Amino acid sequence: MPPEMPRLLGLGTEFYLFGGAGLISLLAFAAFILVPAVGSYGRTWEKATAALLSIFVLAALLLLGVALGVLIVYFWDDITRIVPGLD
Repeated sequence: MPPEMPRLLGLGTEFYLFGGAGLISLLAFAAFILVPAVGSYGRTWEKATAALLSIFVLAALLLLGVALGVLIVYFWDDITRIVPGLD
């Protein structure tokens, strides 16, 4: 009988799923927002400014997602009352 493989981490599958979703989101941000913004400029200081402003866009998107998630959790009872079948 082959020896048993040790567990790498005792994390649940949801941590791997959310981590993978976060990684895909960062890659999409880099591919669709950061790279075109930086590539649009020629000077180094312009590229740095475009990268910094892109980071502000990322922060705004993260804050919007967190705020939306908090609102959903806070109003979940009202949402399930309005939309049947979410219980």
